[in-house]
Amino acid sequence: MLPPGVYPASITPMHRDGSVDEVSLAKLLAWFESAGCQGAVLAGTNGEGPSLSAVEKRDLLRSASSAKGSLKLILGIATPSLNEAEWLCSQAAKNGADAVLLMAPGYFRRADQAGIEDWLKAVLDSSPLPVILYQFPKMAGVEIALDTVCQLADHPNFGGLKDSSGSEENLSAYRDVVPEGKALFVGDELILDKALESGWTGTICGCGNSIPHWLVDYTASPNRTKFELIRPVIKALRSEPQPEGHKGVLAALGVIESSTPRLPLMASDADELLAMLKDRLGMTRENPGF
Repeated sequence: MLPPGVYPASITPMHRDGSVDEVSLAKLLAWFESAGCQGAVLAGTNGEGPSLSAVEKRDLLRSASSAKGSLKLILGIATPSLNEAEWLCSQAAKNGADAVLLMAPGYFRRADQAGIEDWLKAVLDSSPLPVILYQFPKMAGVEIALDTVCQLADHPNFGGLKDSSGSEENLSAYRDVVPEGKALFVGDELILDKALESGWTGTICGCGNSIPHWLVDYTASPNRTKFELIRPVIKALRSEPQPEGHKGVLAALGVIESSTPRLPLMASDADELLAMLKDRLGMTRENPGF
């Protein structure tokens, strides 16, 4: 099982020409490790995974593996191609990942849930690594039904589940069907408190990029006062486009070199976010941590 805690849904640092910035990637991973994060997800929804080719995802993982320190690495897989998903699982195992995060096959919105289940099972059957199912219907356009999770939960390669639906009802529902010892990660930071109260193991989240120290501290020792302190910050970060907002914050804090995303995304102004981070949490370029 992946250790419980905070796993940032890492942005992918890029040069202004859109190529991956490996130096900034190493600095970003060091930022996560210094904050006490348990690991990071690469090439996921916050990592501009849909803008990266399969080979680029493999190479991103290779670069991260040489700079990960004690972090566990999870490769994000979001593709409607079964062959590509299976290939990425095999490459993840060869290049230093500890698990993969598998989104349902987007585009196929008319597919029966039986077909979605068979597609997911085929990936689990072939994967050399634990597979964490990723429930995010808003982005995938495809639901992983609760019954599908039940059917796959006993698979030997089932590593757990991440839910980014934002539904509080799912907290107890998934806790009931995901076996003990498997990971349960919440993606919506605004319900992190309720997820931990319900016995979830931690979070894979975008805000882990910008405020990892605060999320680690809260997750390790939850209390209402701490969460109410960071809730407005979480809300503000989530209200901005992601990953553009996080890239702007990280560049301003000096963690990465450039806030540039890959087209069709455009860089966003992070001034208001930075002002809130300074006012609420005391974060500045000179003192970016906890």
